[in-house]
Order: sequence, then structure tokens, then C-alpha cells
Amino acid sequence: MRPRELVMAWAKAFNRADPDGLAAFYAEDAVNHQVAEAPVEGREAIRRMFAEGFRAAEMVCIVENIFEDGEWAILEWRDPLGLRGCGFFRVVDGKIVFQRGYWDKLSFLRMHGMPIPRN
Repeated sequence: MRPRELVMAWAKAFNRADPDGLAAFYAEDAVNHQVAEAPVEGREAIRRMFAEGFRAAEMVCIVENIFEDGEWAILEWRDPLGLRGCGFFRVVDGKIVFQRGYWDKLSFLRMHGMPIPRN
């Protein structure tokens, strides 16, 4: 599966709130780094991250654009509440080996009525 096609399928699994389906897109030793959080390493840890996220908030990924360049796909997204972000996915042999996402964590927490951490 080409990177663009994989990310389109990833967005569908995300919108089903399907952590197992999402995890299946990742290589065993993949890294998912949402820059507002510490990197998550390994398929099972990534599955747990999604499961915890879906339990905490109703999340929706409305695809605005997907660009492909070689092994990379770039996703521009928004959600129904107005949050916007982008993700970079490196795909090797049909699996995500690295993902980095950029979004505003403070806005996300406020939109979902979640506590704001004090550091």
C-alpha cells in the first residue's frame, strides 16, 4: 500500500475509534511522536496510546489534504470542534515506521473539558 493510501485507511480506522485497526498499520518497532507528548515506541504501546485517547475524548479526523513524497505521506486534518493539525508518516514495506504529529494540546484539552496539567 502506498503511503497516501495507507494514511487514508488510517484516517478511516481513527474515525471508527479502532485502536487495534490503527495498530495494524504500524511496524512492530514503530515510533509515534505527537510533539505535545513524549514519543511512543512499539506497536503495542501505540495501540494503548490510541485506546487511552479514545476513552478520554471523542476524536474525529476530517482529512483536508494528503500529500505523498516517496516513503512519506503528510496529512492535514481538522476536527468538528475546529482543532487543526498535521501528521507526517514514514511508510516502509506497507507499514508506518515513524509518525510525527503537530496539534495544539491546550486547545484540545479545553475543547474536551479536560484538566490542564500544571508544570
